[in-house]
This record gives sequence, C-alpha cells and structure tokens, in this order.
Amino acid sequence: MYFCIVRNSNNLEISIDNRIISACPDMQIGVIRAKVVNSPTSDKLWKLISEECERIANTYPIAEIKNRPAIAKTRELYKALGKEPNRYRVSSEALCRRIVRGLGIYRIDTLVDLINLASIKSGYAIGGFDADKIVGNKLHLTAGTADDHFEGIGRGPLNIEGLPVYRDEVGGIGTPTSDEERTKITIDTSHIHININAFATEMPLSEMIPWVESLLVEFAQASSITSFVIYQNLNEMHNR
Repeated sequence: MYFCIVRNSNNLEISIDNRIISACPDMQIGVIRAKVVNSPTSDKLWKLISEECERIANTYPIAEIKNRPAIAKTRELYKALGKEPNRYRVSSEALCRRIVRGLGIYRIDTLVDLINLASIKSGYAIGGFDADKIVGNKLHLTAGTADDHFEGIGRGPLNIEGLPVYRDEVGGIGTPTSDEERTKITIDTSHIHININAFATEMPLSEMIPWVESLLVEFAQASSITSFVIYQNLNEMHNR
C-alpha cells in the first residue's frame, strides 16, 4: 500500500510505501529538478569539496560517523526493512568514512561532485539522476525485493532486497546505498533530478535546498529550477 502525493509543475507523482512511513514517520524528501550543463569539476568547486572534507576529517572519529542523525536514522530504516547497514553502507556514511580514513573522494564531474559535497555536509543520502532517463512521471519509494535486478553504479549487480528504493515505470533507479546505472548522471546530462532523503533532520531542508540550487546555478548553469519538499508525517508538500 502506498501513500500518494501529486504536486509540482512537472506533474511529478511520488508515492511512499507504508512500511517506510511507519519506520520514518517524520521523514522529509527534498526534490530538485533543473536544466543543467555538466562539465569537468572546476578547481573552485573542488576547493569547496576539499574544505568540507577537511572539516569532516577533523570533526568525526570513524566510529562516530554512523551516529550522525541523518545517517543513524537511515541505518535504522535499513534494519526495519531487514537489511544489515554495515554490509550495505548508506552512501553519505561511506563517503565520510573514506574521508576520515584518509582515502578522499573521487573527482568525477561537476554534477556528481556537487551532490557528493551536499551529501557529506548534510549527512543525507542524496540520489542524483539524469531526469531524461527516468521513465514516466511517477516515482515510488518502497522496499526492494529478492526479485529486483539492480545495477549499482560502479558496483555491478546489487542485492537491494530490504533497501529503500525509488522506482520508475521500468524499475529501481536509486537507493540510499547506490544509484542505478540506467539513470546515472553522465557528462552529457542536461536535466537533473535530485532526491534528498532526510530520514532524520540534520541540515534543515529550508537551508539545504536553496544552497544546492545556488551550487547548481554557479557551477552547472542551472535554469528552469523547480523544487519541493514532502514534509513531516507526509501530510503536506510545498513547492518552491
């Protein structure tokens, strides 16, 4: 059974499985869509990322990363759905662990690196997708099953049984652990769709979304930006 919400200028419909609602009744989902120009990551953007990596490394002992509110609640959701979060790390947790271990994070392209910056700063697992590769105008946030075929980006086949997963009309496109190859961002991506999974509040989305939008404008020439938030208890949604 799904709780359905329909609203925004793109007529995008998002529905959430009741199992996820029960486990995270105060969750919020921030959604951003925009026309963009992707490119190799500029030195200016990479400097911002490097500064945030330094802050993370100086703030969190590796054992404390999993206790960041946004990460801890996502791990709780994994457990509620039957998934072991130490085997299937939340993406923001995995990034922060790399930083604290001195491994750094990969420099990929403007859009991917920008999303990684937002993720490590906020603690949220953030899905970034090529909007033109999403099939249909409906996304369902539900739990993965044993029958799902999911190609994690750079990971190959990923067992998403028990992971929260966004699905379009074809299948899964993203989980808080990994996004899917089929809808991944490439250097040719010209329309982006971002899901900010705030299963517990760390950086308020009222601050987070305008900040991410400003990064998109500065570094990816973003235009035609639309955004909205599904708020606490999933009973209201505001467009921006």
